[in-house]
Amino acid sequence: MYPYERSLVKRLQDKPFALIGVNSDTNLSELETVVKKERITWRSFWNGPDGTQGPISKAWNVRGWPTLFLLDAEGKIRGKNLEEEDLDEAIDALLAEMEK
Repeated sequence: MYPYERSLVKRLQDKPFALIGVNSDTNLSELETVVKKERITWRSFWNGPDGTQGPISKAWNVRGWPTLFLLDAEGKIRGKNLEEEDLDEAIDALLAEMEK
């Protein structure tokens, strides 16, 4: 999803939007290499050495990767696991709603 995520961040750079990632790689050193290689410029948290069983995935009840949540400005979940086109539409609708 990195290419799509990069395009999303670029497209919405002047909007009230933030992409936040959680990475389940178990090796932090290897993850740092991936972040540089994939040009991940958005905030990305490490789920710890337990990978998919780390504290962030446990707190959010994530059982599969990737899992995607669309949150509004109040932190309310407005979408989950949307495909790229559906996600674009949902984000645009949410931004339009915020502008009203």
